[in-house]
Amino acid sequence: MTMKALSVSIGGGGNIICSQRLNLSGNHQFISLNQFSPLNLRRSSSSLTNQDHFLERPKTYLKFKLVIARAADSTQAPVPAAVTGGKSIVEDEEFSLAKISFGVIGLGLGLSLLSYGFGAYFNILPGSEWSAIMLTYGFPLTIIGMALKYAELKPVPCLTYSDAQILREKCATPILKQVRDDVIRYRYGDEQHLEEALKRIFQYGLGGGVARRNAPILTKIREEVTEDGKYCLVLVFEAKALELADFEKRQEKFASFFGPGITAEVGKGEEEKTYDVRLISNTTL
Repeated sequence: MTMKALSVSIGGGGNIICSQRLNLSGNHQFISLNQFSPLNLRRSSSSLTNQDHFLERPKTYLKFKLVIARAADSTQAPVPAAVTGGKSIVEDEEFSLAKISFGVIGLGLGLSLLSYGFGAYFNILPGSEWSAIMLTYGFPLTIIGMALKYAELKPVPCLTYSDAQILREKCATPILKQVRDDVIRYRYGDEQHLEEALKRIFQYGLGGGVARRNAPILTKIREEVTEDGKYCLVLVFEAKALELADFEKRQEKFASFFGPGITAEVGKGEEEKTYDVRLISNTTL
């Protein structure tokens, strides 16, 4: 069995000393090298490996190579922003109070007042003279926050392409703008987004309508531009109990409810059991 051991140390004056021993039937060999002089090699088996040749290079050369490699990596082109189908996606960074959960605010503020009020009441925290006030306001704020959190309807994701954002202000109808603003904010007390619109379009529980338990659910929206350059708001619904025909026969109802000034088109979505309702504005630049 052949055993090989390699040890490397830095000697005085910047010299690299390499000792390598090979146990071949009891024979031992020693190699010493200096980074500024040719290798002094006494080996009978083979020449130096790639690792040995690497050791003979000066430290300044190695550092120079490392600096060049890092500089090459830093000059690479940055990764572009999110792009889908050759179109850039605009991030929604607009601040609005409607995008903040009042349930979270109420719970956080109420529980903070209650915690500090109890701590001050039992002299664990300072401010015992204010403990009664903090407890008095902490209880109702906590209850209100819990109620809002229970009745909370979270916003749906909105995917906006850059060309559609440019057309929105001039080409989108006021109703389309309102629909977009309503579904991307928190709502309270509604079972789902666009509840009133879906109730009239699908006629829950009426003749020719659908059962309320089978009602479609709005999962996300998209803002895009059609091939002929018109602004389009796409409503993406999930409806496991419905078929495409159920949406197609209500296409005119979508157009009339979200009109005037729009054309409605329906089709299958990208995912299974999802359907796209495309509300296209007839206003052009």
